[in-house]
Amino acid sequence: MQLLCCCCALLLLILAPRFSQSGNILVFPMEGSHWINMDILLQALHSRGHNLTIIRSNKSWYIKEKSSYYSTITVPVEKAIDQKFIQKIIYEMIEYERGASPLVHFLYLTFGMFGTFVESHKAVGGFVSALLDNTELTTSIKDSEFDLVLSDPCWGGGAIVAKYFNLPLVYNVRWLIAGEAHFAIAPSPVSYIPITGSGYTNRMTFLQKVKNMILHVITQTQHSLVIQEVYQKICEKYLGPDCDYQQLMIDADIWLMRMDFVFDYPRPTMPNVVYMGGFQCKPAKPLPQHLEDFVQSSADHGIIIMSLGTFVSELPADLANYIAATFAKLPQKVIWRYKGEKPDTLGNNTLLVDWMPQNDLLGHPKIKLFVAHGGTNGVQEALYHGVPVVGIPLFFDQYDNLLRLEDRGAAKTLSLAKIDKDDNFLKAIEEVLTEPSYRTNMQRLSRLHRDQPIAPMDSALFWIEFVMRHKGAAHLKAQSYRMPWFSYYSVDVALFLIGALILVLFTVFILFRCFCTAVCNRKAKRD
Repeated sequence: MQLLCCCCALLLLILAPRFSQSGNILVFPMEGSHWINMDILLQALHSRGHNLTIIRSNKSWYIKEKSSYYSTITVPVEKAIDQKFIQKIIYEMIEYERGASPLVHFLYLTFGMFGTFVESHKAVGGFVSALLDNTELTTSIKDSEFDLVLSDPCWGGGAIVAKYFNLPLVYNVRWLIAGEAHFAIAPSPVSYIPITGSGYTNRMTFLQKVKNMILHVITQTQHSLVIQEVYQKICEKYLGPDCDYQQLMIDADIWLMRMDFVFDYPRPTMPNVVYMGGFQCKPAKPLPQHLEDFVQSSADHGIIIMSLGTFVSELPADLANYIAATFAKLPQKVIWRYKGEKPDTLGNNTLLVDWMPQNDLLGHPKIKLFVAHGGTNGVQEALYHGVPVVGIPLFFDQYDNLLRLEDRGAAKTLSLAKIDKDDNFLKAIEEVLTEPSYRTNMQRLSRLHRDQPIAPMDSALFWIEFVMRHKGAAHLKAQSYRMPWFSYYSVDVALFLIGALILVLFTVFILFRCFCTAVCNRKAKRD
C-alpha cells in the first residue's frame, strides 16, 4: 500500500508541470492555406493540454464550427471573403499571366489588384466590427479569461482584438497586411534584401536595386493606404482616437516566422522573432493502399507528383491538355491533384486525384520530382524531404519562393506564359530528372534544414507557452516600434549635428573675421 502511494505521488509530480502549463488561447486565424498550417500548430498545442477557441465568421469555408480539439466563437457577418471570391481573383491572374505582356502584368498586379485587395481587408474589418459590436460575444470572451491571442497578421484584425481584450499577442506569420513581415519589425536594407515580387536574389545589379527600391516604396505605400482605409478607422472607433494601428500592429510579443535561413536569404532580425520554417513537415507515413499500388507499379522509373495548391483546382482546358500530354511522354508514373474536367490527352501513367497525402508522397522512396506552384508549405515540404522541384508559379510570393530554390540549384522554374512554348515543360522535367545536381543540391539543403538543436514545432510551442507563463515578452521588444520614422532613422539627430556644425563653423568664421578686422584696423592706425 505504501509503495502504491509513493508511485501515485511520483506520477502526480511528473504530470503536474504539464497541467500547470495548460493555457487558454484565443485564435484569430486566416482562411485557405494559412489555416492549414495554423491548424497543424493548434493540434500540437491541444496535445499539450491547451484550450483553444477559434474566432470565425458564419461564412467560413475552411474553419469548421465543430472540432474535437478546439471550440469556436462564430460571428454573424453579412459579407466575407469566400472561396468563389478568391478563385475568381486567381483565375483572372492566371489569364493575365498567360496573355498579357510583362509590363501589363506588372501594372495589373501592382495597381489593378489594389482595389480588390482593399475590398478583401474591408471584409476583415467588417468581421472585427461585428465581433466587437456584439456585447454577448465580447462579454463571453472577457469571462473566459484567455491567456493570449494567437493570430495570422496577413489579416489585420488580430492585433485589434488582442488590444481590445488587453491580451498578449503571438503571430503565426510570414506576411503582414501587404508585404513580408520582416520589413515591419527588423532593419531591412533593400540593397541586398529583395522585395517580394521583384524576382531578384540577394545579389542585385545597380538597376535591379533601383527596381527593388521602387517596389519597396510601392509596397509600403499600399500597406499604409490599407491601414488608413480600413484598420485605423476601426482602432479609433473601438480603442480610442489616440490609437495608432501601425504601432499596434508591430507590438506583438512573439513573431513565429514560417521560414528559416536555409530557405531564405540571411538578413537582420530581432530578439522576438522565432524561426519555425518547416514546422509542419514530418516523416512520411504509409500511403493508402491504392496509392501505394500505383506508386509501386512505377518500377525503377519512380513517380512525379504535381499540385498547384489549395485554390487552383483546375486550369484552362488547353493548358491542362498540354500538361497531361507532356506527362504521357514520360516513363515515370504521375499523381496529379486536379479537380477539373479530365484532360483529353491524359496518359495511362497519370492518376488524377482530388486530394493526396503530399507530405507522405514527398517522403516516399520512389519520389523523383515535385511539380509545384511554389507555395510556402509545399516548398518547405520538398526541402524537408530533399525532392527537387519544377516550379510553375502563379501569383503572390510563389515565384520568389521558387527562385530561392533555383538560386541554390535545387529547382527549375517556368512561367505560365512560357510553359507551353517549345516543349519547355517537358525539357524542364527531363533536365531536373537527368541532371544529378538538382537532387544533390536539394538533399544538401534538406540536411542543413534538419540539423537544428530544437525542432521548429518545439520551438514554436515553447515560445507560445513562454508568453503565457510570463504574461507577454516585453523584454524582447525593441523600442523602435514606439519611435516615429524620423527618430528611428536619426534624422532629428543628423539635423541637430549638422546645425551644430554649421553654428560652430559660423562662429569660427565670425571670430576669424573680427580678428582680421581688428588686425587691419590696428595696422591702419600705425600707418
